[in-house]
Amino acid sequence: MLWYIGRRLLQLLPVFFGATFLIYFLVFAMPGDPIAALYGDRPPAESVIEQVRAEYNLDKPFIVQYLLWIGGIFTGDFGTTYSGRAVIDVMVHAFPITARLALLALLFEAVIGVTAGLFAGLRKGKPFDTVSLVVSLIFISVPTFVIGFVVQYVFGVKLGWINPSVSSAATWLELIVPALVLASVSIAQVLRLTRASVAENAGADYVRTAKAKGLSRGRVVRVHVLRNSLIPVVTYLGTDLGTLMVGAVITEGIFNIKGVGGTVFDAVKRGEGPTVVAFVSVMVIIFMLANLLVDLLYAVLDPRIRYVK
Repeated sequence: MLWYIGRRLLQLLPVFFGATFLIYFLVFAMPGDPIAALYGDRPPAESVIEQVRAEYNLDKPFIVQYLLWIGGIFTGDFGTTYSGRAVIDVMVHAFPITARLALLALLFEAVIGVTAGLFAGLRKGKPFDTVSLVVSLIFISVPTFVIGFVVQYVFGVKLGWINPSVSSAATWLELIVPALVLASVSIAQVLRLTRASVAENAGADYVRTAKAKGLSRGRVVRVHVLRNSLIPVVTYLGTDLGTLMVGAVITEGIFNIKGVGGTVFDAVKRGEGPTVVAFVSVMVIIFMLANLLVDLLYAVLDPRIRYVK
């Protein structure tokens, strides 16, 4: 197992360098001069602009800029925003908020989606199965921003059950409703995925054999049906963690959450390349580690899977 983890970590290195290089190129290849745009309609003297460009290494060749930036990453220096604030300070404030939001959304996906999908799969063709498929299809078809605005207006403005916007503290309790909105489409996807997998495994030979041996229905469902049905679901949940953190920009905008999504969106509007590249690079790392964790969970769910040299 340790040998497998080490090999996978080594395989992540070229992926990381390739992804960060591409991101850096795309961000700094955008047209326009962000330094000139920083001063608005009253640009300073050309000497001042050149001095600022030199401070951010924008006067150097592209490959030199990238090497200087990637070297700073390994020393904990993610660069400086054009307003003079260290990018790491911005990340320390934004990432915990989005991490709480994404983890809550992932929890709702796993609990609600898997539970409803399990009951639907075991009752294939019954009323609960039919209703769950229709409801999940509706959530998949409706965009997240529509669901967010409806929830905010109905439950926040009209009924007053929730706060229409989240405070700057963004506590776990405040993030419950935004997390449900963020996870709404994914819950529907997990439900349908679990339902299909459970319905398929429920009719497998090993399940019939377990029943013939006299095992209780609960043990058959828990050990033989659900455990094998979770393999594709875990794959989806693992990759969806990175998707939730990146895709939280819409939900964060609706509920005024000052997390990663809103920070990156504002940085793109201002043309702050260092901020965008640093945030997206950390997201790449999170996405890669989530995929590694999913691969390791396969052996836990399916004892037939072994990682050998």
